[in-house]
Amino acid sequence: MKKLYGVIGNPIGHSMSPDIHNASLKDLGLDGHYHAFKVEEDDLEDAVKGIRALGIQGINVTVPHKVSIMDYLDHIDESAKVIGAVNTVRREGDKLVGYNTDGEGFVKSLMKVLDKPISELSFLMIGAGGAARAIFTTIARDIPKKFDICNRTLEKAKQLTESTPSFHNKEVLSIKEAEERLEQYDVIIHTTSVGMYPNVDDVPLSLQRAASSAVVCDIVYNPIQTALLKQANQKGLKTLDGVGMFVEQAALSFQLWTGREPDIEKMRSIVIGQLGGKEC
Repeated sequence: MKKLYGVIGNPIGHSMSPDIHNASLKDLGLDGHYHAFKVEEDDLEDAVKGIRALGIQGINVTVPHKVSIMDYLDHIDESAKVIGAVNTVRREGDKLVGYNTDGEGFVKSLMKVLDKPISELSFLMIGAGGAARAIFTTIARDIPKKFDICNRTLEKAKQLTESTPSFHNKEVLSIKEAEERLEQYDVIIHTTSVGMYPNVDDVPLSLQRAASSAVVCDIVYNPIQTALLKQANQKGLKTLDGVGMFVEQAALSFQLWTGREPDIEKMRSIVIGQLGGKEC
């Protein structure tokens, strides 16, 4: 009998997770299938009961369930507790255990474009949502020189910085303040939905004052080349698109479920092919 895996969220029809996970299962000769399940917020508890009853081995969790699903799991991995959200659930015996691979997935993709360790770099992050929290708490473990957060709602950014009390080199900024200080940062990370399809011309801030050596990252992957990354390319800056984080976090989930390492480059090529776009 095939082992069953999947992703729950709403909306979910656009998800490319089934494409990359089913290709990986086939490549590795594993007898399994990955399916996308649309789950309304009010139906989440019943959906988790269904996961238990059907013997589903692993589930990815996306918007809007990453926080609320924690109430229905048997155990939460320590890293997911710190982040305050779960994006991966693994069956362990008769227990469902929650993990978060978002932060580590982003860092794995980031390290491919950096020429210095995180501890020697200054970071600015735009946004303070769930993905931002995962990225911030993961990078803060390596104690960067500085890691500031700018957000339209300053209180939300402040709450995020308070999630890492042992890391002190951080400041909350308005978008305008961040733009004025942009030359201070080695890495600029955009984590909001600004610039996501269909609003492809929107940018979260101006890169006018960015340092010539800065790396600009956008976790949006549809379109692959967001308006922010196009702006960075025009300035000759190094860029990192959102496909990297998407496939790296997916690969980490796949390893948690199967104990096998998928072909990340093939995952990436599938996503790029589905989007019909070019890499930055």
